Amino acid sequence: MDHTAYRHALSAQLAQSELPFAPEEFTARLARTRAAMRDAGIDALLLTDPADIFYLTGYHTFEVSVHTALIVSTERLVLQVPSIETGPAVVTALVDEIIGYLWEDIDAVIDPLAELLAPYQAIGLDLYAASLRHGVIRALQSRLGAARFRDDGGALVDGLRLVKTEAELACLRESARITSAALRAAEAVVQAGTTDNAIAAEGARALLAEGSEFMSLQPIVTSARRIGTIHVNHKRHVIAPDAPVFLEFGAAFQRYTAPMMRTVVAGKPTDQMRRIADLCRAIFEALGAEMRPGRSFDDAARAADAVLSPHADALFFSGVFGYAVGAQFPPSWVEGTGYIARGQTRRFEPGMVFHLPLCLRLPGQWGIGLSDTVLVTEGGAVPITDNSWQLG
Repeated sequence: MDHTAYRHALSAQLAQSELPFAPEEFTARLARTRAAMRDAGIDALLLTDPADIFYLTGYHTFEVSVHTALIVSTERLVLQVPSIETGPAVVTALVDEIIGYLWEDIDAVIDPLAELLAPYQAIGLDLYAASLRHGVIRALQSRLGAARFRDDGGALVDGLRLVKTEAELACLRESARITSAALRAAEAVVQAGTTDNAIAAEGARALLAEGSEFMSLQPIVTSARRIGTIHVNHKRHVIAPDAPVFLEFGAAFQRYTAPMMRTVVAGKPTDQMRRIADLCRAIFEALGAEMRPGRSFDDAARAADAVLSPHADALFFSGVFGYAVGAQFPPSWVEGTGYIARGQTRRFEPGMVFHLPLCLRLPGQWGIGLSDTVLVTEGGAVPITDNSWQLG
């Protein structure tokens, strides 16, 4: 049985049996996308980002390293997957047609894509998607002419994904519940003499036990001076007495992630640790007050900067006060559709959801990280996670 016969056999029994939302949710998303395409003068979209494809079709799998493409036009929705991904496409995706190619033969990708795209004169791409392979787009441009391809397809979809529907918010709230439960479980085993791996293991156990799917990022646990280095993780280090332990978890529910950061001290926090935790909270409050419809991402970043700036010479901060979260796949839960940072002129709208990753680091010493995932409302940012903002 080849992959085409396999697809037909599965379709007869299991087509769309694991669709993550009701068909009406996808119909509405597709209608908004097609309206935006008409407004932008785009005839077709060629999407390769797994999260964009999921958003419009429901297609999901843990194998996101292979070429997959979605062609969106006014007439059709066609999903191209490698032969090994035919099964997930059948059971999870709502599309007009699924076409496969042999996993081991990337050259077989081009002919069907070129045939599908040939009728269209304005084809939108996301040139910044890590999943858009240079060899694929180069071959398509050679075949169809480079002038047909536009670079604004990614921005079009990002603008739609940035504002969440009620169905999406329900998933984010369930992710928040699971994330919180797992953090509590991990915090309960924080003590001097244990290892960062043991804490991460308890957090991972709780995430899965509470209902998380495969996660976009594994649990992050570091302690003491290792917190001062951004983006390192557990590595068999023993927790010292009175050391801060940094935890950042994010459960995945229907691929939606609401992350949260906590810092727990394995003993007694110092006065300096408490002051930095209070500074994180003050920045959070400044952000939340500015995250109202009509205010810009830059406005919120400037308000947060005003609180941070008296301490900026001593503390390292990443420079991004918030990033949009929603449906995502490895290697990150960052949605990539919007960032709260200086110079970002987009304006807040109700229904946007951001993680506010407020981690302040003393390089070579330690750091304090505390965060919530928040929903933009008419009155400002409202947390959907439940951080206590305490060091323990």
